[in-house]
Amino acid sequence: MKNRERGFIMSLLITFFLGIFIMAGALIARSAKNKKLIEHLSISIALGTMSALAVLELFPEALEKLGKTHIIILIVCIALGIAVLKVLDNFIPDHEHGSGGKYTTGNVIHIGIISSIAIILHNIIEGMAVYSMSAESASVGFLIGIGVGLHNIPMGMVIYSTLAREKRSRKTAFLLAASLSTFVGGIMMKLLWLFINDFIVGILISLTLGMIIYIVIFELLTHLIHTENKWLSAAGAVAGIAVILISGIFE
Repeated sequence: MKNRERGFIMSLLITFFLGIFIMAGALIARSAKNKKLIEHLSISIALGTMSALAVLELFPEALEKLGKTHIIILIVCIALGIAVLKVLDNFIPDHEHGSGGKYTTGNVIHIGIISSIAIILHNIIEGMAVYSMSAESASVGFLIGIGVGLHNIPMGMVIYSTLAREKRSRKTAFLLAASLSTFVGGIMMKLLWLFINDFIVGILISLTLGMIIYIVIFELLTHLIHTENKWLSAAGAVAGIAVILISGIFE
């Protein structure tokens, strides 16, 4: 019993330390001299990271959890995730781009807020998954934690760089929420251990997948289309995809 309890504590510690990777990404963005360049690069990397995350990890995992017989439920949950974020989107100001197709500072902040919401929700679910696997094997949980942490670095970069001009209190709140979200997921999994099954996890993953799809298509891609440096956008997107591929080695 004591060993099992120690396993639970170790699992929670792993989910807690995953927040360091978010802060590491924020620190990289904060330390950069060319803030505009890092802002552009962060959004480009986030595009690649989230696209690869959706295609290579979230969709296959949702399909595995729900099963092929529940493909309709998966599609409905994805659509619901898109719709939920669209509704939230309407309550967040400063979405329109300025004259000449160039996006304003307000639009960048808008991307930061809407991306932060999706990242927090995604990390809560990811924290639940990391906790459950760590509870079974601490070594496996540690390796998976490295993989998850690697793709949390660009997430921290995009949150900090897009919210750099926001009030410090709001920026700090989003960063703390994102950093602690995997830990919150771990606590939720511990408390609901007996009630959470693969079907419920599959539904949560599908909802998150819908939100990620919305951000990729209607926020990140739309923003980058209007930027001048297309080569930097492409390079950042490729780097983001590489992050997911490398992190997958540890999962």
